[in-house]
Formats: sequence, structure tokens, C-alpha cells
Amino acid sequence: MPSYVYILANKKNGTVYTGVTSDLVKRVWEHKNKIFKGFTSKYAVDKLVYFEVYDDIVTAIEREKCIKRWDRAWKTRRIYETNPEWDDLYETIAV
Repeated sequence: MPSYVYILANKKNGTVYTGVTSDLVKRVWEHKNKIFKGFTSKYAVDKLVYFEVYDDIVTAIEREKCIKRWDRAWKTRRIYETNPEWDDLYETIAV
């Protein structure tokens, strides 16, 4: 079963959040609908701007921990490399 590491933002160059999940569509939907109270709902961080796919959850969790250690400039650079306009990628995965 695939697993995902993802980065959400509230706007271009805005606040970012890194997470991991085995169901990316469901998890982003939960963020968008503020199902769980916390950082993302408090700061309206609900735009999927970056994600990576892994074969298993253990590898995805390791990668998430690595990305969380990156400083903001590295995360921003990674987003710009794949999504320069910081478009919300949710519509591309929620088919």
C-alpha cells in the first residue's frame, strides 16, 4: 500500500506543515474541512503544495522526519522546484 509525505501551506510562501499518511486524499480532505483541531486548522493550512509517494509507511515516516528537520528555506526550495506557483494539488489527486 502506498504511503505519502506531504506539505501543506496556507498561501504562497506562507505557513507550512509536513505530514505523513497512507491515504492522501482523505487526509488532505480532513485538513480542508478542519476535522481535527490543531496547527493546520488554527492557521488555515490546507493547500496541498507538495507530496512524495513511498511503497511503505515506515519509509514515509522516516522521510517525514527528515523533511521536518529541514529549515524553511530547504522546504520552500523543494516546493518551488515542483510547484512554483504553489498551486493546490488536491484537485489533481482527488479524482
